[in-house]
Amino acid sequence: MALRIKYPHPVQRVYFFINKHDNYTMSPSFILAPMAELSHRALRELIESFGGADEYFTEMISAAALIDNGPFESWYLDGGPCPEKLVYQLVSGNANLLGKAVDILDKKECLGIDINMGCSAPLITRQGAGVRWMADIDKAGALIQNLRPRTRRRLSVKLRTGITDDFDYLVRFCRRLEDEGIELITLHPRTAKEKFKGRARWNYVGMLRKELRIPLYGNGDIASREEMLTRGDDCTGVMIGRLAVRRPWSFAEARGRAHGVSIQETGLRFLELLARYQPPEFHLSRARRFFSYFCDNLKWGTHVKNLLNREPGLSGIEKAWNQYFLEVKPDGQL
Repeated sequence: MALRIKYPHPVQRVYFFINKHDNYTMSPSFILAPMAELSHRALRELIESFGGADEYFTEMISAAALIDNGPFESWYLDGGPCPEKLVYQLVSGNANLLGKAVDILDKKECLGIDINMGCSAPLITRQGAGVRWMADIDKAGALIQNLRPRTRRRLSVKLRTGITDDFDYLVRFCRRLEDEGIELITLHPRTAKEKFKGRARWNYVGMLRKELRIPLYGNGDIASREEMLTRGDDCTGVMIGRLAVRRPWSFAEARGRAHGVSIQETGLRFLELLARYQPPEFHLSRARRFFSYFCDNLKWGTHVKNLLNREPGLSGIEKAWNQYFLEVKPDGQL
């Protein structure tokens, strides 16, 4: 029997369907993906208010900027609200810099440290970072061999399938990292050139899991609660990114602990958290990034995105957001 929970908001309603017979004790871990300008404390606080994820990966932290104590590093290192569930993700193409950065992060309260070996953005790959580490098994293995004794924290890597689509190479690469002491691998099953094109090859996740002794998380194209649950058959943890921004309650929903949500109030809550936990220099870019996904919950989402993008600051965004809900009719029509 399904239980229908309804939030009586006059304008925008979100419904959750919870099956009383679902066995949630057997479900995998659910993890927030590392996303530039999104996986910061404000979003984590919002997600936690709905029940929370099992783990939170931070957005990429530049090893060089961390070592140089850049002006914004304290914001990137903010481990709230749950440091015990936080995983810091580092990016660099320089093994020495990564080692020094791991030394710094080891002193922070956290669950783990993750090395980005999957980002395919040109700005990152030109530095030999991100997915470029996957071009050389020996080089990547030597890096992990150097990093492993430098931290007491869980050490992990996030990968793509590789520079090219070669599953045998992927297995050899992962086994080498495993032999050097990596405790967890996250796979986004696309090649470097594919970026976000096409569909993520989730069959690779299930195949790779059978080849490894360590836990494997899967990431890519998770668009619903149902997919969060079914993809758990292929891995030990399901990592979600854009879905977690579009629906910050997704983790609670997948656990069967969801409740009614006001879209308007959630947007306002995010703006409040953003002002509290991010520096003013970040406010506008982070707000626009968040609402570019969150507005998908609205029937006239594109219209609202355009209105918000015209505003030069958080106060204007808040006013435009509230104005939409004042003007919209009860059936969601403008």
